[in-house]
Amino acid sequence: MAQPEGTGLPACPVETTLTLIGDKWKVLILRDLLPGTKRFGQLKKSIGSVSQKVLTAQLRDMEANGLVRRQVYAEVPPRVEYSLTDLGRSLKPILDAMQAWGTAYQAANR
Repeated sequence: MAQPEGTGLPACPVETTLTLIGDKWKVLILRDLLPGTKRFGQLKKSIGSVSQKVLTAQLRDMEANGLVRRQVYAEVPPRVEYSLTDLGRSLKPILDAMQAWGTAYQAANR
């Protein structure tokens, strides 16, 4: 599909959403930040098998797209915390629907 002029985004709204959160790691980052702010190490531990390089890249991309806020504290050692922006929190209904669907699918296929 063609992109809306001047936006750099796909014309299809579903494709736009997938462009922003269509990666497995991004969805898991959203899931883990919905309850509140987390430090990088907490996110890495809660997500599991993601590498530090990939998690850093995904967080940077999500920050650039306005979904995640990165707060750096001038401490020694430096403390960095991640939280969802209002835009990021607005994705909660999508994640809730994915959870409900996944739960139903698991129940039907056991």
